[in-house]
Amino acid sequence: MTTTKAPDETLDRRLAARIGTIVITRHGQPHADRTVRIDRAGYREWWAGYDRARLHPEEKPPEDLVRLAEASDVIFASTLPRAIHTAEMVAGGREIITDPVFIEAPLPPPGIWGKRSPRAWGVWSRASWMLGGHEEGESLAEAQLRAEAAVATLTAQALRGQNVLLCAHGWFNRMMRPVLRRQGWREVEDKGDKYWSYRRYEKVR
Repeated sequence: MTTTKAPDETLDRRLAARIGTIVITRHGQPHADRTVRIDRAGYREWWAGYDRARLHPEEKPPEDLVRLAEASDVIFASTLPRAIHTAEMVAGGREIITDPVFIEAPLPPPGIWGKRSPRAWGVWSRASWMLGGHEEGESLAEAQLRAEAAVATLTAQALRGQNVLLCAHGWFNRMMRPVLRRQGWREVEDKGDKYWSYRRYEKVR
């Protein structure tokens, strides 16, 4: 008679417990003037300045995010100053690993006339980009591939039992969500999409 050994449930639980969590946060508010009215060329200059900006001097991280950073084994940030500054404010002097794979998806302005606020330009630019208006820059399809690579960078650490925190960007963070869900990561905490917002993920077991 052939017998089958019962699975070691204790071992299974131990192995499952080694999988870390992933926290993906949006950066704090950058030090940039959003009250200006600018044309298409002006928006290009404004966005370039935004990409060089660190956070507003009055910005402070929320306490719950600081606690999550303290519980993290690895802290990642995109290579843009606003993301690095965000990570610095929660890392407490610990090492931050920067990687361009996490930078924001591009926002090339569409060919429309008139002056409008940076926020309005951002809405028009994102819609245009989603419809294929990427000029010579990264396309939607290319950014989706980058989102898969970004998730692979995070999960490589979490599957080794490391708690991971990423400081990145609003839209690109959204692009990583469906990739994480397809791979069996569940949102167990959702703090929205504003500055300093975050989502925490655990692996479905």
